Order: sequence, then C-alpha cells, then structure tokens
Amino acid sequence: MLTPHGAAGQGILSTGKLKTHVDYFNSIDEEAVVNYVPNAQSFDWLSKNIPLFDCPDSVLQTVYDYRWWSMRKHLKETPDGFIFTEFITKVNHAGKHNAISSALGHHIYEGRWLKNQRYIDDYIRFWLYVDPKHTVQRFHSFSSWVDDAVYNRYLVNLDQAFIRENLPALDADYRKWEAERQVPGGMFYQFDVKDAMEESISGGRKEKNIRPTINSYMYGNALALVRMATLAGNDTLVRRYTEKAAQLRKMTIDSLWNPADSFFEVKKEKGGFANAREAIGFIPWYFNLPDDTPAYAAQWNQLTDEKGFRAPWGITTAERRHPLFRTHGSGHGCEWDGPVWPFATTQTLKGLSNLLTNYSNHGSMTKQVFYDELLKYAKSHTMNGKIYLGEYQDEKTGEWLKGDNPRSRFYHHSGFADLIINDLVGLKPAADNVLAIRPLIPDGLWDWFCLDRVPYHGKMITILWDKTGRHYRKGKGFLLFADGKLMARSKKLQPLTATLK
Repeated sequence: MLTPHGAAGQGILSTGKLKTHVDYFNSIDEEAVVNYVPNAQSFDWLSKNIPLFDCPDSVLQTVYDYRWWSMRKHLKETPDGFIFTEFITKVNHAGKHNAISSALGHHIYEGRWLKNQRYIDDYIRFWLYVDPKHTVQRFHSFSSWVDDAVYNRYLVNLDQAFIRENLPALDADYRKWEAERQVPGGMFYQFDVKDAMEESISGGRKEKNIRPTINSYMYGNALALVRMATLAGNDTLVRRYTEKAAQLRKMTIDSLWNPADSFFEVKKEKGGFANAREAIGFIPWYFNLPDDTPAYAAQWNQLTDEKGFRAPWGITTAERRHPLFRTHGSGHGCEWDGPVWPFATTQTLKGLSNLLTNYSNHGSMTKQVFYDELLKYAKSHTMNGKIYLGEYQDEKTGEWLKGDNPRSRFYHHSGFADLIINDLVGLKPAADNVLAIRPLIPDGLWDWFCLDRVPYHGKMITILWDKTGRHYRKGKGFLLFADGKLMARSKKLQPLTATLK
C-alpha cells in the first residue's frame, strides 16, 4: 500500500548519509580558503539547499554530495552580491572578486537546483552589470552559453520577472559577441584559449578558427533568446533571434561537418578542416543542433572506440589515434590535446544524454554507455586514495597533471550534480505544468534509488524507484511525488509524466 511521505517539502530521505559524507570531506580538508560558508557550517547549508540523492552505487552518491560540498566552497559574498569563483585561490587572469566566466554555463546549470536562488540571481547580474563597468572586462574573456543556461534555469524556477528584467542585457551581450567574433557570412571564430581550451590540436592562442564550440553556444543562446523574448512579449527580438538561430544552425551543419572524418570539426582561419576529431565536436548535441540522421549519430561511435575517445580514466579531449595526441606537454600549460578535462566531460555527457533522450538515431550509444562514462567520471575524483577534484588528468593513469597545486583544488570548472538530476535520473524541466522524467539508468541495474527535495515550479519533487517496495516502504515501482502527493507511478523504470497543479 502506498503511504504518504510526510509534509510538503519534508521529503523521504534523511540527511544522515549527507552528514556522514560532509564529516569525511571536512576531516580531510585543511580549509586554506574560507568563503561564505565555512566547513563547520557546510552541512547545515547543504541540508537546506541541495536535493538529496540516494542510490546503490556508493561512488556516484558520494561524488554527488562532494561536488555540492566543493561548489559551496566557491560561494563568495561581495559588495556586488554573491558570486561563485572558479579557482579557490587568487589567479592573475581573474577579474573582480577572483571571478572568471569560462565555466559560467556549468555553474548556472548546476546552481539552478539550489533552493535559494539568490546566489545565482546575484551571480548572473554580476556578469551582466558589474563586470562591464570595468576598464578591463572579463565577461568576454571566454566563450559563453549564458543565455541558454539562464533560460534552462528559468524552466526550473519559472521566474519570469528575472527574465524580463535581464533580457535587454542578454540581448546586448549577444550583439557584442557579434561585433567581436562574427566573420562575414555569419559564423563565429574563437581562439582556443578564449574557448577555455588552450593548447588544442586544432587551434592556437592567436588563430581565428571557426570552432564547433562558440558556434554551438551562439546557436543555443539565440534559441534561448527567442524563448525569453516570447515570455517578455517582445516580437521584435523573437523575429530577430529566430532568424539568427536558423541561419547559424544551418551554417554550423553545412560548414563544420567534415564528411571525410564523419565528425564536427574546426574550420581553420585560412580554410580547410583541422582534420582532428576533438571532444568539442560533440558540443552541438548539447544544444540539440544536429539533424536526427544516422550519419550524424554515427559520430558518437567514436566515444567508445579506444582509438577515438575512450580511455581508462575518462573521455579524452582529442582522438587517441591522432599523431598530435598529447604532444603539447604534460601539465606545463593547459593542454587540451588529449588529457581528460571535467569541463569537456560534462559537455559531452550532456550531449550524449540529449542524443539518447531527444533523438531517434543513436548510433551505437545506449543508456549503458552513458552510465559507464558517468561512473568513470565519478571515479576519477580521487588523488592519493582520497576524494579530490582538480584541473585535468592523464587518460591512462588518472594523474592530475597540475599535481596537488593549491589553485587546482576544488576546481570549479565543470558540473556533476546536474548530470545526476537532469540526465541520469532524467528530470526534464519545461515551461508548462507537465513534468517529464526520462531516466537513463540501464534496465535492471538498480533495484532502488531516490532523488528527493528537488525545487521545481514552486514545489518539492521526489522521484523514487523501488522495485520491491521494501527499500523505502513508500510503494512499489517508479513513483513521482510533488509536495508529498503522488502524481504518477509505473511498474517499470521507464519514462514517467505528470501534470503539476
């Protein structure tokens, strides 16, 4: 018999496992830098702000909690509001308050699941209004998918006032990118260093190449601006960005698909392809840009090819067969010529999730492939037998190539919790009151899991799978609750849809 699971917002899961994990994380941390929430207060802050996750795989669950604990260390209260840093220590290339915009999209996607959204509100406003006041501006130091991230955050909290307030600044930011990086014909170029991907095989610090990164980002941004302008009732912007999105999508497909390699690749400034398969070629799927055809889907077969991107410690940033693979040094700079970067892993897994969820052609990709790579990513969070997050890793040994550099600890340059919530468990935010769950957990792998206390559309959501009904004792099967009320259920772990009221 199905029993109610407590008062609205209280949830099913206790914070016991979270407390155990936080106590361990605190015990191994010297806490050299203290920002808004000290370690001593981290459990209290986390228990009030993050969704709780429980599953049979202890690595996934521990790393899920660790990534929230680590993200919390980067939260700073400043005279300009709250921000999140990327490096835990001061770095020379950062802007005011040690802020860097390179992983802003990852930060917003991750932070959209926090209960207190003031932190992300302030952080977005910092980049839109505070940074531009400085003589040396940092917002455009790196390519960005900020508009896409802002809109996808809206799909979680439905804060239309925030969208209407900031739409003019987001529009102005897009036009600034057009002035700075658009080439005749409409596509965008970028230096690899300004893609936050320096020392790549395909690019250079001074090469104005047309890259799948910035062109995919700008397509995603244009599409998001269409949707935000629709919310704001701005028909002029709707028409403008509908046209821009359509044109950029077509040009990206027509120009950056290399039929010889069956891959989206960099187009060199002087013409011709870079002829290097790199992880950035998967980014178009982050924004559902490619057509749904077998030919494009077949690109993903490279993900599980050991001559392609498959390696013992994760997804490489360049194909392993390439003659220039791992030729730019080892930890001397920031090499994106093959090592494993969490930044790129996050993007690639999001693209794979979209392929499996939103497309009918999957190539050889399956839920098992997604799970295996996500688990490999989770297992990579280690150094000297302790949980750790750094900059980038050797693909064979897992060695963090910057070592235990103080600046590299807790490197806030990627996402993880969002991949659990939005992709593995499959909570798919939408602008209407239909809540869709599209899990990517392989069939028969888990007998139980629970994602609890998820803030969504003003409600607290619980997603629960209990094959026998005996683990959580809240009912048998796949269950979806909103504020403690059962909204939908299924006997099998399969897509589930409910209408929220």
